[in-house]
Amino acid sequence: MCGIFGIVSREGEVSRDLLSCAVESLAHRGPDDRGTLLENSGEISVGLAHTRLSIIDLSPFGHQPMHDEATGNWIVFNGEIYNFRELRQELERAGAAFHTHSDTEVILAAYRKWGETCFLRFAGMFALGLWDARRKRLLLARDPMGIKPLYYFQSGGSFVFASEVRTLLQTGLVPRRLDPTGVLSYLAFGSVYEPWTIVDRVSAVPPGYAISVENSNVQRRQYWNPLDSLNRSSQTPRENGDPVRCLPQALRDAVLSHLVSDVPVGVFLSGGIDSSALVALMHCAGARASTFSLVFREDEYNEGPYSREVARRFATDHHEILVSQQDALSSLPQALCAMDQPTIDGINTWLVSSKARAAGVKVALTGLGADELFAGYTNFRRVPRMERLAARLSRLPSLVRKSGAASITRFSRSNDRRRKLAELASGSEATAHPYFLARALFMHDELNSLYAGDRQPAEHNLAEILRDSVAATRNLDPVNRVSYLESHWYMSNTLLRDSDFMSMAHGLELRVPFLDRALVETCFRIPGSEKVNGRRPKNLLLSNLGVELPEVIVNRPKRGFTLPFEKWLRSDLKPDVENALTAHDLGPAPLNRGAVQQTWMSFLAGRTSWSRPWALFVLQRWCEQNL
Repeated sequence: MCGIFGIVSREGEVSRDLLSCAVESLAHRGPDDRGTLLENSGEISVGLAHTRLSIIDLSPFGHQPMHDEATGNWIVFNGEIYNFRELRQELERAGAAFHTHSDTEVILAAYRKWGETCFLRFAGMFALGLWDARRKRLLLARDPMGIKPLYYFQSGGSFVFASEVRTLLQTGLVPRRLDPTGVLSYLAFGSVYEPWTIVDRVSAVPPGYAISVENSNVQRRQYWNPLDSLNRSSQTPRENGDPVRCLPQALRDAVLSHLVSDVPVGVFLSGGIDSSALVALMHCAGARASTFSLVFREDEYNEGPYSREVARRFATDHHEILVSQQDALSSLPQALCAMDQPTIDGINTWLVSSKARAAGVKVALTGLGADELFAGYTNFRRVPRMERLAARLSRLPSLVRKSGAASITRFSRSNDRRRKLAELASGSEATAHPYFLARALFMHDELNSLYAGDRQPAEHNLAEILRDSVAATRNLDPVNRVSYLESHWYMSNTLLRDSDFMSMAHGLELRVPFLDRALVETCFRIPGSEKVNGRRPKNLLLSNLGVELPEVIVNRPKRGFTLPFEKWLRSDLKPDVENALTAHDLGPAPLNRGAVQQTWMSFLAGRTSWSRPWALFVLQRWCEQNL
């Protein structure tokens, strides 16, 4: 796990100071090593920079940027290729010679042998920049599920890329302006929706895409999509079988492959179904897990008894990290500073990562992705019901629908759920699909009041890409449609992005076995009815572990690792948040002061959730720190 940066310029030489700036900006992502490449020759200048968190091949031979002597190509790479040893053997049989034991060198050899099709051979998470010396071409690629981030900016004859948006800002090459569509998506959903970022003209490489830059021409190509995999022939006999029957082996393969490392690998164990399932799968495969749990001093937040039960059941090497609510509260300023882009989530990941890294953990598995693939959210039952209701309402005259929506607003207790119901009833064209209404932070009318800039182009951009994603799911059943939308939007733009920058702020690598590409393809081939069948949560997952989880784990109410923001905003955090949201000058954030203050007053009156004023506070703080 690392930080990467690169620039290709046709507008003069690249300076070493620029590369040094990038390295310093990414130091937290790779505290073990750093390196740069600078080639100022002819009409093209190329600079690459890398900071390294050493996980595979801990020797100096894993240093980056790495050079391919056979082709002259150079690479900077962030991530892990879990099947690199198998690929290396295949390449050696074809005549390739290797000088290191790193997965980075395997990527270079794979590209030399197979070109861009090599990306489909990689099992892992990755973001990379590869300079093809012969073609004078820069190639960027991001893993299929978007586990590792990658951003780029083009201006005239210069093209720059980096692991973090803030690194691009700190080069001085990127204007410090907000992107209207990025801001609008943040207000709508609590995180910035890709391919936009919060910064104007800085874009994200989408998951499963490769981007090439040649002669100042930028081309994007999608090399993988989970829905496309449903339409092509399976590559192995096992994949051609009943996907449910294939699931136990796919789960075991996914978890075992993620244990590839030259340093110890732990498991974040919360005592919920997802992390407990990881431990159970390792146990069945004969791999003893080292588990790490955050244990709160306060009983109402403490999940210690659940994680201890799982550790006892599967005989793990268990470690408890004791924290208090005050520890979490005092970490907020640092966590806010670690945000590469504003988000209403991620503080819990910052805290867990901080404590785990201090306890000596360098690599940890997490259960992220299980909810999206195995229908763990209430949205998997709620959104199909909303779809059916929307279909019935669509047959009513427009005037009747608007009248019904007005009645809901007028006569019902004003709260967030009622506002969403009223918007669904109104049949607003601003709602691309009921799923986005279920995930919405602010409603359309509220966005109109809050956003101080020109909304129309941003609204059009966002609505178009949301509708395109819904159209792509037209052949899916309702449950798998929600699975795709949850994976493509909420998981990718909130959970994965937050997990990356909050863990890498401490030089900690998080791995997500449930997002193994082969497992994802298997899950999308399973009918949605199989995923919501039975009374147990995530019954399909539980039935294919090969061992039973303790009943106390299966039957406990679903509860993520939550922090008491509702309480904090009414007590410890109230002065700071209130001062920020009621200030005469809201700074560079494009918000209407009156609407912001109204949001805060609605929270104090109990008419809206804590997440709304918190989102506005985070946006303001991010803008102050970075713009």
